[in-house]
Amino acid sequence: MSDAALEQGFDQERRTWIAITCGAGAVGGAAVAVPFVSTFAPSERARAAGAPVQVDIGGIQPGEKLTVEWRGKPVWIIRRTKAQLDALPKIDPQLADPQSQRKPDELTPAYARNIHRSIKPEFFVGVGICSHLGCSPSDKFTPGAQPSLPDDWAGGFLCPCHGSTFDMAGRVFKNKPAPDNLEVPPHMFLSDTSLLIGEDKKA
Repeated sequence: MSDAALEQGFDQERRTWIAITCGAGAVGGAAVAVPFVSTFAPSERARAAGAPVQVDIGGIQPGEKLTVEWRGKPVWIIRRTKAQLDALPKIDPQLADPQSQRKPDELTPAYARNIHRSIKPEFFVGVGICSHLGCSPSDKFTPGAQPSLPDDWAGGFLCPCHGSTFDMAGRVFKNKPAPDNLEVPPHMFLSDTSLLIGEDKKA
């Protein structure tokens, strides 16, 4: 084999090794980059431990509900209609704890111990977990007679597990398996369109 042929073969082999080395470096760089980038993502452990959750509520229309997760729990944000608000005082006699006096420090912050159970009357913020056995109640916002509901139903929630019912402020009706109202989590309004769940320093 001539000197030129040997040199050409050597150059080809050298280019091949360079390509392999660069490829390995790129793969290694990607492997290093993934954990580094992931440090910018919110920690799952921090969220599970109760890190506050900021929610844009600007798009919620009257009568609509938005569900977000906080501490692994579903939190409902409901923008109530005027009719739903007007119905709240009328059903007090049917409720087990209309003034939210049971377990107040555990279930209802001081700023929500009112007939609306909220900071702003139109917005109800509640944990969507029944106080009986931990099921998630279903929306029954439409008033009137319906299966498993009374004829004078004013709107609220029905737990499908054992039939507990709650009004539009998360207050439990009398003679139901659920012993307590739905929990109102710590929360505060950062603006007219922004809600922070899990913190209430400004409330």
